[in-house]
Formats: sequence, structure tokens, C-alpha cells
Amino acid sequence: MSDLAEPLTSTSESGLNPAPNPSTLIHPRREPFEHGLLPISKLIFTDPAQALAPLKQKFSSAGLRVDSSALADALQISVEHARLVLDTLASVLHSDFDPLTKARPDEIDSVGADWRDIILFLYIQSYKKLLPKTHKDSAAVADVWPSTSAFDGYLSALSLPQLARSNSRRFMPSQADEEAHQLSYLQKHMANILSLLADHVEGESEESMVLTVEGFEHLGFLMHFGDKGSERVPLSQATSFFADSDRDMPAVPVPAAQVHDWISQNIAAALEHLTEKASAKDNGSASASDHDIPMADVCTSSIKASTSARGPCFIEGISKSSYVKQASDIKGSSLKVLNCHESVIYILAPLRYATIYGCSDATIVLGAVGKAVKVEHCERVHVITAAKRVCIANCRECMFFLGVNQRPLILGDNHKLQVAPFNTFYSELEEHMAEVGIEATTINRWDEPLALGVVDPHDSLSHPAGVSDVQAESATRLDPDQFTNFLIPNWFGGESHGSTRENPFQLPDAYMASQQKNFKNLGEIKQSLREAPLEENQKRELSAALHVLFKDWLYASGNIRQLYCLQGD
Repeated sequence: MSDLAEPLTSTSESGLNPAPNPSTLIHPRREPFEHGLLPISKLIFTDPAQALAPLKQKFSSAGLRVDSSALADALQISVEHARLVLDTLASVLHSDFDPLTKARPDEIDSVGADWRDIILFLYIQSYKKLLPKTHKDSAAVADVWPSTSAFDGYLSALSLPQLARSNSRRFMPSQADEEAHQLSYLQKHMANILSLLADHVEGESEESMVLTVEGFEHLGFLMHFGDKGSERVPLSQATSFFADSDRDMPAVPVPAAQVHDWISQNIAAALEHLTEKASAKDNGSASASDHDIPMADVCTSSIKASTSARGPCFIEGISKSSYVKQASDIKGSSLKVLNCHESVIYILAPLRYATIYGCSDATIVLGAVGKAVKVEHCERVHVITAAKRVCIANCRECMFFLGVNQRPLILGDNHKLQVAPFNTFYSELEEHMAEVGIEATTINRWDEPLALGVVDPHDSLSHPAGVSDVQAESATRLDPDQFTNFLIPNWFGGESHGSTRENPFQLPDAYMASQQKNFKNLGEIKQSLREAPLEENQKRELSAALHVLFKDWLYASGNIRQLYCLQGD
């Protein structure tokens, strides 16, 4: 282990100096900050260290695992919200070997969570998100975003604070800005975080605290080391703190102050590197992965996307196009679809995390997402996904066709949302679902949305002074008579390699009956047309009329664009 520490620390025994190599730096784990924040007021503390100290004492003395009943009692929240905490924690845990991450959805409560992960999860609920920024090419954005909206009249009547809270035409901060913001938060709070993980030394003063190797490894929930393009390096492998000559003996605890100094210096080095990187970008020498992706007005072959080997794959600024990515096209385990409009986007790949942000008038298919999907600030978007969990925030007139193992979570200022059962398949879907751990045969909770508050305390834009919180508008079920299957084109032709031949999620009876009725009606229409006593010239006229009507529908619905893109490929 000491060998692994050499590139990351100095050769001094204290291990305090940060990495001299600027390409090997400490990084925050994005997942807890992006997918692990819950707008439940009782989970957000003015002074997290003081509020969580009694919980640490209670949980640590009772045992290592905490179930929803114990959590509800300790935090004075409902069992439903306590179960939501465990579900959310399971989706953002850093260790794939923890029993909570390996548990089936119906086993999570019986398995429980390690109290140290619970403490860290609750602590970061005090995190405030970085404010969104306007796009540097506002004219291009205005041209892409629909000029008319069902909410334009409503928005014009709002006050400035309300307008800021309701405005969905916003753009996510850059990855570098978010990383710097998260690192600064950790730098500010690390002393308190360590105090909650550390143990007091018997007979010493209250300030004398030590960290065991087990407590130290839980910091991996918040941060990690690793070169860009390489696997993440856990903290316990990045330092020689716990490198013992005798492997049969337990590692000797380390003073918490020493760990704090080491982490603080590594964070400072990482922030300095990000500052230098931002300065270089301002001077025109940014790397390709940091550029804002320009708007694209053409089909798949010309659309641009960017991938960072360490970070997520980005699909950004797609307009009036059809676009497909398969498993071989995705590097990494997470993906972000940003500011795409009037397009159909197919992501036929297994993922751990996915974010859809700022899209409008689009259909987005996500193959299999094993941890969490988040959909924010979207208008008139259809999302089709098989996922462990889905979170929807600040969306309008959107429809979600879901195969999900946990209740869909609805937050923020939403309007006219609809949910429906999963409605598509592609040949490798079941293999991708098995790869990321999604249950299909027994669990689909698409019709059990859980609505929390409109105000997000983590977002200062949605939480102006004096605004009281109310329950977010939930989603309604799609009328079964309006339910249709979505056909994914065979983009590349030839024989398919997967085994999936139909929707792996069983349709509820009402939707199955509606689908069977539609099939029956279609069959009767076809039979009537075949048996109609028409002359040959009348058959040709009828056929021509049907083709004209179908073409009119293609243009009116926008689906003609997909045919053009397929033809272009």
C-alpha cells in the first residue's frame, strides 16, 4: 500500500504533502452531490456537526447497520422518508461491496446502512448547489428553444424571484466549476466531517481524536484519487497512513488532525490545478473535453458529443436531429444529455447514472441505468428508461415511460407530468439490465410517484427568502387508450446480438387490454381493406390517399426527420 502512496504523497513519514504530479489529484465524488440531495427540511441542519454528533453516538453504540425504523425514530421523520433516505443512499454509495448496494429493492430495509455512511449522507444535505449560468451563445439558445410556451403568459406575470425560480432556460455549470465548488465545500467542512468519523482517545482531552482505517475508508463516499483516464484510487490506497509491516495485526489508528492536514493540502493542490486550468481555458488553450459543445442542426453523422475518460459522457446542444449511441460508444458509466431540442436521442447502453437537463420537445431513450436517472428543467419531453430509480424536478408537460424498481421521486415546480409503463425494447436490453442490476420480472413502481417539496433548500434560486414550501405537483397516469409502443429502429441492420425480443416489463392489465384492442382494430381495418370490393384503379387511389395522409402525419408529428436521418446514414 505504501508503494501506491508514493505518486500521491511525499516520501515523508507523515504523508502530509500533496501530490507533486498535477495530473494525479484528489477529486470529489460527484454522485452524492448530483443524485443524493433530498429536499426534506428535517434532514438539513444549520450546524451539521452539532446536530449529527448525538446520532453518531446513538448509531455507533447500537451497531453498524441502521434500518428505516431506527432512522425515522432518530431523525423524527416518517418511515416513508426514512426508507427514501436508504434508497437514495444505496444509489450513491461508493462501495459496490457494501450489502446495501447489493441488496434487492425489497431487501434494502432489512439490510440497513452503515451508520458512518448515514452520517456522511446527512452531513452533505447542507450543501448548496452552484448557481446555473446563462449560455455564452444566448442568441443560439433563444433560436433553439421554442418561442412559444404554455407558460409564457404565466412567467411574464411573476416577480423577479419567482421568475428565477421558475425559469427552466438555464444551463448547468461546467464540470470544472462544479468540481471546484464541491472541493471548496469539503475543504470548509472536513474538520467537522472527520470529527464525526473519529474516535476519542481514552484518557486524553476531547481534542485528541483518532481515525481507524475503517473510518478513513468511508471518506471514499466523498472523494477519491485517480489520474484522468485511469481507474479511481480509493483513499486507503492513496496514503501510507495504515500501511503495517505485520498484515495480521489491525492497522494502528491515525490522529484525525494528521489526516485533516493531509486532505486539506491535497484539496488545496487540486483547487490550484483547477484555477490554472480555467486560466488556460480563458487564454484559448482548453482541452477538447472542456469545450461547450456547439448547437448541431444536422443528423447523426455530424452531431458532436464529448467524453471525459474520468467524467461523464456529454450529449449537448442536439437540435432537430436523430442521434444514437450504443454501449461501444460510451466511455465511463455516466451520461448527461444537456440542452437538446426537437430531437430523438437513443442511448442503448448500460449506465450507472444519467442526467437529462434543459431539454424540450424531444424523445430520449435510456437503455438501462443501474443507479439513478435525474430529469431537470425539461419541457414537453418524453423519457423512456429502465432504471433503478428516477428523480424528476422542475419539468413541464413531460411524459415518462418507466420500468423502475423504486418509486419515482418528484421535486420542485412541475406541471402536467404523466407517467406510464415502459413501452419499448432493443435486442440487448435484458443483458444491459442484468449488467447494472435492474429487476424486470417482479418490480415496476412506475405508478407510485412520491412528491416532495416545491422548494429545494440546496438551490438558492428555488429558495428565496420568505418563500414557503408546499408539496410538489405529482404525476398522473397516462390513459391506457393513449398508450402506444415505441419502436426503436434497427440502426445498423444485420443480425442482432442480444436476446430481447419484447418489452421485458409486464404491462398492467388495463394497458395490455388497450394494446390488444388496438391490435384487433388494426387487424379488422386491414381485413376490411383487403376484402373491400374495389376495382384496381380504386385500390390505387385508396393506397395513394393513405400514403398522403401518412406523409402529412409524419410532417405534423416531426417524425419525418427520423426518416431523413436514417436515410442519411
